[in-house]
Amino acid sequence: MKQSFSFSRRSFLKRAALGAAVFQIVPRRVLGGPAYTAPNDELTRAVIGVGGMGKGHLGYPGARLVAVCDVDETHLKDALGMVSPDVKGYKDFREVLERPDIDIVHIPTPPHWHALISIMAAEAGKDIWCEKPMARTIGEGKKVVEAVQRNGRMFRLNTWFRIYGDFYGMGVPVDKIKKVVDSGMLGWPLKVTVGETTGFGWKFFWSGLTNLEPQPVPKELDYDFWLGPAPYKPYHVHRTHSTFRGYWDYDGGGLGDMGQHYLDPVQYFLGKDDTSPIEVEVDAPLQHPDAASSWRRIRMKYADGCEIILDGEGKDRNVPYIEGPNGKLFRGFTSDIKNFEKKLAQFPDPEPQVSDFSESVRSRRKFPLNELNGHRSCTLVNLGICAVRLGRNLRFDPVQQEFIDDEAANRLINQPMRGPWRV
Repeated sequence: MKQSFSFSRRSFLKRAALGAAVFQIVPRRVLGGPAYTAPNDELTRAVIGVGGMGKGHLGYPGARLVAVCDVDETHLKDALGMVSPDVKGYKDFREVLERPDIDIVHIPTPPHWHALISIMAAEAGKDIWCEKPMARTIGEGKKVVEAVQRNGRMFRLNTWFRIYGDFYGMGVPVDKIKKVVDSGMLGWPLKVTVGETTGFGWKFFWSGLTNLEPQPVPKELDYDFWLGPAPYKPYHVHRTHSTFRGYWDYDGGGLGDMGQHYLDPVQYFLGKDDTSPIEVEVDAPLQHPDAASSWRRIRMKYADGCEIILDGEGKDRNVPYIEGPNGKLFRGFTSDIKNFEKKLAQFPDPEPQVSDFSESVRSRRKFPLNELNGHRSCTLVNLGICAVRLGRNLRFDPVQQEFIDDEAANRLINQPMRGPWRV
């Protein structure tokens, strides 16, 4: 293949393996003026990973699709059949990153690839639209933040509830909930309960199987490339595609799947975008070392006393969504505060937020859910996953972003990748 830049896929991989600390492509958008675009001023994008989630994102306004990529030939063929003939298909995402005419890379791969591709995309001068969870570990998330900022990239995490849309069981947008919190009507500190009783289902059907027997790898799937940085395990269909979420190597069960959707808005309306909890308490059955399963309860506490309760059992049918010393807010956006709606109307609305990622790409202004606050809300997810996997309570330093006096927990922050892949 003729290379678009002065480096090959082999050299790209070699640089990635060395950390790519000094390597970066400086596209025309950084050298001066707006983003590089086609003559009609249209942004371009690629989708890396076109399984179920990826196929759902082949078309959205603001950027023209020019490339799709997947290690499964069937997925790739299906995606190419859904788009215009000028969209090119790739098996190796590094070939996509070599193209200088691509502005935005969308990453709906399994989560064990999210950080690695995000980092390499940033080094290749691309802006990044990444699916949740942002990273599979806390350490990977930190590396994404460093790479995005070092290379001056725009980053969007694809969970949108802090920005727009009615929020699950509340029936209102998150800015209405933030208005309640900011008003002080509930008092402080606050306890937020996220679970079945408040409209949030944890999808515990994303549990792994513990009796997998090796199976032949389908001819259309490059299983070694699918695994990528994950430890080698013999192929079984349940490890891949839609059911990969049940295995620690690739995701974190129902918490990994839905946790950032549920918890990013909580972080936002509590004003915790620049910090993390200091304590994590867990009540969960013993976990299998390979297969994720359910848990009963996770409690996270911040330094100021605010708490987030993750309820995996849905025991208390009358629990409020948010509870403070002066009042409660329930599912359906009702409150025990007298004349709640009338009192709330006296307070200002939160500032409106940009919802169009293409606007951030053109203006070079951060998207409302970016690498910084996205990493912090993903850390909430990964704190819970670490506690569930270890089966014990943990203490966390939100400044150093490491566990306190717990070597085993800190090994889960920076997990090794299978060579030659590195962050």
